[in-house]
Amino acid sequence: MAETTKPKTKEPQYQNCLDIRDRKGLASMGLRGTQVWTDDPKHLLFILARYKFVAKMFAGYEHVLEIGCGDGLGTRMVQQEVRHVTAVDFDAVFIDDLKQRADSDWPLDVHVHDMLQGPVPGQYAGVYALDVLEHIRPSDEDLFIRNALQSLKPNGSLIFGMPSLESQVYASPPSKAGHVNCKSAKDFKALMERYFHHVFLFSMNDEVLHTGFYAMSHYLFVLCCGKK
Repeated sequence: MAETTKPKTKEPQYQNCLDIRDRKGLASMGLRGTQVWTDDPKHLLFILARYKFVAKMFAGYEHVLEIGCGDGLGTRMVQQEVRHVTAVDFDAVFIDDLKQRADSDWPLDVHVHDMLQGPVPGQYAGVYALDVLEHIRPSDEDLFIRNALQSLKPNGSLIFGMPSLESQVYASPPSKAGHVNCKSAKDFKALMERYFHHVFLFSMNDEVLHTGFYAMSHYLFVLCCGKK
């Protein structure tokens, strides 16, 4: 029987692409990632840029908690910079999808959990939630935040990110679906100052992070420390 010759890339530095394919198979982006890549590829860049901000702010942390991880589209970027990530989401459909694509090279604790039902057990050096708070009704936001704070160490840091209120007139219907609590920068910072001594406000347009004119910002971050 003739011996099968393994394909070779023209440049040897890319042979690792075939090696990984043969060893692990081709990666799946998951439910949300596939939808974004199909409908609006550039938005994938925006999402990953948000996760990069979290990853760099929490770099070196021992253990962090992600609230509202969805299918884990950006979670691995945070895993690159911290020692351990626990991720939760209230939707079992996305958690099941994430578990089915589990990668032993990137171990992740992932669970179904509704933050309005109680805090996540444990104490974390960092807690973050991207594109979550705008889905929480104003009447529930205090409960949501207080439950998140119960999982945060006294000297820990918290990051929330959400689309700005001003951005919503330009957002597509799918982007706006479920957005019941977007805020202006001033109101977002004032909200978090109820719970923290120090709140740092950042803006993002597309993938660019800045401290510019907030009314023209599409996305807002708060980096909070000094839990009250």
